[in-house]
Amino acid sequence: MTAMQKQVSERGGNVAVNRSVVRGVGAYLPKRVLTNAEMQRLVDTSDDWIVERTGIRQRHIAADGEMTSDLGIAAARQALVRSGIDPVEIDLVICATATPDRTFPATAVKIQASLGISKGAAFDIQAVCSGFVYAMTTADNFLKTGQFKRALVIGAETFSRILDWEDRTTCVLFGDGAGAVVLEAQPQHGTRDDRGILAAQIRSDGRYEDLLYVDGGPGSTKTTGHLRMNGREVFRHAVQKISGVIEETLVMSGYAPDEIDLFVPHQANQRILDGIAKKLGIPPSKIMMTLANHGNTSAASIPLALNQAFEEHRLDEGSLILMEAMGGGFTWGAVLLRW
Repeated sequence: MTAMQKQVSERGGNVAVNRSVVRGVGAYLPKRVLTNAEMQRLVDTSDDWIVERTGIRQRHIAADGEMTSDLGIAAARQALVRSGIDPVEIDLVICATATPDRTFPATAVKIQASLGISKGAAFDIQAVCSGFVYAMTTADNFLKTGQFKRALVIGAETFSRILDWEDRTTCVLFGDGAGAVVLEAQPQHGTRDDRGILAAQIRSDGRYEDLLYVDGGPGSTKTTGHLRMNGREVFRHAVQKISGVIEETLVMSGYAPDEIDLFVPHQANQRILDGIAKKLGIPPSKIMMTLANHGNTSAASIPLALNQAFEEHRLDEGSLILMEAMGGGFTWGAVLLRW
């Protein structure tokens, strides 16, 4: 019996609790597509080399003058339309991004203003590739307590702006894009059969910050800097840490891996995803994959994949969805929700 179920049992029946229910999902990808064949003309690489080591075949690149907020606004508009909720009814905006428009203010406040939202709060979360998981967990905590009623959670990135285009080990991996979800606090029974976010776990360990980082910043070099990564070490830690936090999240909710209807992971590397799925016993048919066409879009990758699952009719009401990510820091986490 889970802690949640025990609480309900001790009280003699179901209890009303707030759950963060997904009302809408949306996404945006820049028009420009950069294929592996084009990458061969930029750096010493090949389509075979990239596909074999990463699973990536193409990625989207933001146009000149197209900012992270522009991507986020487009994704948010689509999510709001699908939710049927007027933007003025949103009282919390969280944007997960490691590539903000400006050092400050937060990209979230620009998105907030562009959508005509003027109440509540708006802020950014910086947890790199884990940003969307961190943002969903943060929004969930605000909604569960009743401090806010409806949240717009966005993952938006323009990673092409911080890549070293002469480093073939990193520039082939990343792309630009944005995804968004609208969450609404709704009363549920307090059981594992509820709709909405059922469990979430986030973690970090700063001892590993030098394995995946950007070599600049306003407080150090006064520059933006470029992304640097020790790929071998990142891979070594990723499968273990992500599998561990997924298992913790499932234990919280009382579910087993074979009960998951759809696994929506951060789209980092095909080998990492295969390793996690194998360790947890999740079959390929239950994994949402967008890596080949999007590349690694950092905090945007999970909502982009979630949106594609929605558009491919892979999300039915009641579907149990597991999301996970790991990013620089290291940061990592998982969210389990019922659609």
